[in-house]
Amino acid sequence: MDALALTPGDIPTRAALAGELSPPSWWQRLLPRKLAVSAVGSVEWETRIAATNLTRKLTARCRHRPLAVLLDEAHTLAADVGGSLLNASQAVRDEAPFLLVLAGTPGLLAHLGTMNASFSDRLAGGLLGIGRLDEADAGAAIEMPLAARDVRIDCGALKTVVAESQRYPYFLQLWGAALWKQRLAADATRLQAKHVEAARAEVLARVAEYYQQRYRELEAAGLLSAAVAVATALPTAATATDGEVDAALQATGVEADARLAAREGLHRLGYIWCPPGQVPPITWQAGIPSLMAYVVERARSRATSAPGGA
Repeated sequence: MDALALTPGDIPTRAALAGELSPPSWWQRLLPRKLAVSAVGSVEWETRIAATNLTRKLTARCRHRPLAVLLDEAHTLAADVGGSLLNASQAVRDEAPFLLVLAGTPGLLAHLGTMNASFSDRLAGGLLGIGRLDEADAGAAIEMPLAARDVRIDCGALKTVVAESQRYPYFLQLWGAALWKQRLAADATRLQAKHVEAARAEVLARVAEYYQQRYRELEAAGLLSAAVAVATALPTAATATDGEVDAALQATGVEADARLAAREGLHRLGYIWCPPGQVPPITWQAGIPSLMAYVVERARSRATSAPGGA
């Protein structure tokens, strides 16, 4: 099986999509050419492939060798490119072994709805909601790469890392990288609490940078007050129903017709998380519990320091 790992940046146009998915030997003959234009510079022309031709060529490729396409950050994929990809995927799967995996933020499903592919919500593999890891898997994400290099980590140290990472994959990556630096600096074969302490400052600095970015996203989307309100309905490690989230928004003066948009906006950004496949009552969780605490504290601090703040 062939596997392609792509991001939207790899396929900004339908021609680029065709270039990635079509058989390499065929596509090489159709690559864009550059034409020199005296001293003025150069112009480029881009080969455009009809959707039917893409489907035909992709089917031929998959009949020769199965293909899996793994597209990350799919919530940022251009709608016309996504439509071509989804339609080709549906047609090819009926004829040859082709697997398409789209990964993105919780806003991915709504984005697929803009791609003129009405069947997108009935994709063959279904929707997999991936939240934070459980404790065992979070621990394994730290322990197994170390063990593969003959490095061990004490049980207590590992528990501390898992707890402080909040079982959030990106934070586990930060902890893993920082612990490895400590292992190299100390030439250690066993990581202990002292190594965790030494790594903490670096991790916290990176987490703070990440939270600043998320805060600016909420601010730019006009969702900051809604984010603060929802944080009151979702204390750490708890869940809240639709009604409880709406009540929290109502308490801050959000009008009824704006509550759904606010809730979905927070969901789209991953601030709150609604695992798919639930039966009523539907519940929501914090995407990252400590992000909520950060947003509330920063918003309050900002309000206090503003002219006339209490």
